[in-house]
Amino acid sequence: MGKAGNIFVVSLSVADLVVAIYPYPLILSAIFHNGWTMGNVHCQISGFLMGLSVIGSIFNITAIAINRYCYICHSLRYEKLFNLKNTCCYLCLTWILTVVAIVPNFFVGSLQYDPRIYSCTFAQTVSTSYTITVVVVHFIVPLSIVTFCYLRIWILVIQVKHRVRQDCKQKLRAADIRNFLTMFVVFVLFAVCWGPLNFIGLAVSINPSKVQPHIPEWLFVLSYFMAYFNSCLNGVIYGLLNQNFRKEYKRILLTLRTPRLLFVDVSKGGTEGMKSKPSPAVTNNNNQAEIHL
Repeated sequence: MGKAGNIFVVSLSVADLVVAIYPYPLILSAIFHNGWTMGNVHCQISGFLMGLSVIGSIFNITAIAINRYCYICHSLRYEKLFNLKNTCCYLCLTWILTVVAIVPNFFVGSLQYDPRIYSCTFAQTVSTSYTITVVVVHFIVPLSIVTFCYLRIWILVIQVKHRVRQDCKQKLRAADIRNFLTMFVVFVLFAVCWGPLNFIGLAVSINPSKVQPHIPEWLFVLSYFMAYFNSCLNGVIYGLLNQNFRKEYKRILLTLRTPRLLFVDVSKGGTEGMKSKPSPAVTNNNNQAEIHL
C-alpha cells in the first residue's frame, strides 16, 4: 500500500486498541462485581473511549477504502492526492470528525451504564432523533461510501480479468489486489459485527413503543458482544491474509520464548542496513507480478 496508505491501517489499529486499554478492563470489573463500581466519571470516560474506538474504526475504514479506490482506479493522480503531507492532513481530519461525532453524547446524556452488557455505552432510547442521526451519519453513510469504493475496484478487477480494458496504460499488481482483499474482509467483518446493533437501534428509534418490547434481551446482548468482538478481529485477518504479518507474528512469538533473539535480530538488522543500500518498500507477499490493463 505504500507508506502513505499504511498510515490509515496503523490508525485503524490504534482505534481497535483504545477499547482494550481502558473500557474493556472496566467491563471485566463490572462483570466480576455484577455491577458498575467505578463511579460516574469513569463511566463517562469509558463510554467516550468506546465511542471513539467505534466511530474511529468506521471512519478509518472509510479512509482506507477511499485510499484504495484512488490507488487502484485513479493511479495517475494517486501520488498527488495522497502524498505524505496530504495523508497526514486526511488522518487528522478523520480523528477530528470522530471527536466531533462523540461530543454531542455529553449534551444529550446518552452515555449510561447498561446492566445487560455490564458497560457504559451509548443508550439508544435517550433521544430518538439523535439515535437515528448516529446510525445514519456514523454507520450507513460511511458504509455506503466504502461499498461504492470497493464496488468500483471490483469492477476494475473484473475488467482486468476479462481483458475488457486493454487500451488502458495503468498497471495493477497482484500484491495490490491482495491488499485490497485484506481491507475488504476487514470492512465486511466490521459491517457484520456492528450491523445488528445499529439496525436494532434504528428500529427502536423509529417506533420505540412497538419495537422495543419485541426485541429479546439475548438478541440485544448478542449484538453488543458481536460488536465488541470486532476489535480483536483485524489483527487475526492481517495474520491470515498477509505473509509479512505472519512472519512478524512468528518472530514476536519466538522472541517471547527466547528474548535473546530480539537482540540478535536488532544487531543483524543494523549490520545488514550498513552493508546494503535501502530498497523500495514491498507490500504484502513481496510479489511483484503485474496485471496489465
